[in-house]
Amino acid sequence: MDWITLLLFIVGIVLLVAGAELLVRGASRLALALRVSPLVIGLTIVAYGTSSPELAVSTVAALHNQADIALGNVVGSNIFNVLVILGISAAITPLIIHQQIIRLDVPVMIGVSALTFVFALDGRIQRWEGLVLVIGAVAYTILVVWLSRRETKSVQEEYSGEFGESEAPGGAKSILWQLLLIAIGLGMLGLGSRWLVDGAISLARYLGVSELVIGLTIVATGTSLPEVAASVAAALKGERDIAVGNVVGSNIFNLLLVLGAAAGISNQGIVISQTALHFDLPVMIAVAAVCLPVFMRGFNMQRWEGLLFLAYYIAYVSFLALKGQNNPRLELFSNAMLYAVLPLSGLTVLISFVVWRARQRRAS
Repeated sequence: MDWITLLLFIVGIVLLVAGAELLVRGASRLALALRVSPLVIGLTIVAYGTSSPELAVSTVAALHNQADIALGNVVGSNIFNVLVILGISAAITPLIIHQQIIRLDVPVMIGVSALTFVFALDGRIQRWEGLVLVIGAVAYTILVVWLSRRETKSVQEEYSGEFGESEAPGGAKSILWQLLLIAIGLGMLGLGSRWLVDGAISLARYLGVSELVIGLTIVATGTSLPEVAASVAAALKGERDIAVGNVVGSNIFNLLLVLGAAAGISNQGIVISQTALHFDLPVMIAVAAVCLPVFMRGFNMQRWEGLLFLAYYIAYVSFLALKGQNNPRLELFSNAMLYAVLPLSGLTVLISFVVWRARQRRAS
């Protein structure tokens, strides 16, 4: 792998992050100038905007028949979003979980993850299945906008403070400037995604690992940086429900919009490797499912749970690294995780949930 390819790979990540930032800012302020609700901006434009690097990379990869990168980017990003972004955010400050997230968004995330697995069972996500996912993204967006009209004024102000301006910018000059920011952001996303995909392929060949592993780790981490910035910033500002909503919303859009679009534009759909079908997709579903009992326990996420999520991600990446190198310690590591770490963690969360419910009953 020559240094020019490596440089373009790094510059591609930078362009993706910067392009997403310009796209989000330009679109948010344009919507405010057009008198769109700040809450709607936060739940739709920002959610789409922070998923735009994944969309750019996966669609480019699909057009060039790099199915492992297209799929690995989405699956890896969803795993990274929950375990790392929520983990870091909760480690900074305990997160507050909005009831809508528990009642609607997390079940939708789990359901969409399971649906993706069902679509993948035949070894391929067909074009028509991609179309179903995209239609689901449109339906979910409409539902979110409809529900946002019922939110309280305080929640709307919170979203406004995080994702928009306190007052809508006015004037034709301002609107033209926001359109220019959007155009520049889209251009940076397109160029950055092309360089990132090319660099990822070269990196996989140089390291002797599969493109799926590179997509699940390095590419997924790079395209998830906008979510990292948005959620960590929200946690630092004390806007802790936004930190959670951004992750859950992005995961839903990654599967519905990003994977759906990638499958829809590819002539052969997205081919699913046996490794992804039997390991990575089930891990993604498990990561989505574990959010429900954790979030329901007191409608918050504590620091120790955030640290536990981070530890799980380290274990996941370690497994991928050991497997990619055919390391003889892989079996020992797998058995330790399967028969010791995972059961103990699940038991800890279960006991914590039971104790919380008992305290709630005594208090009432």
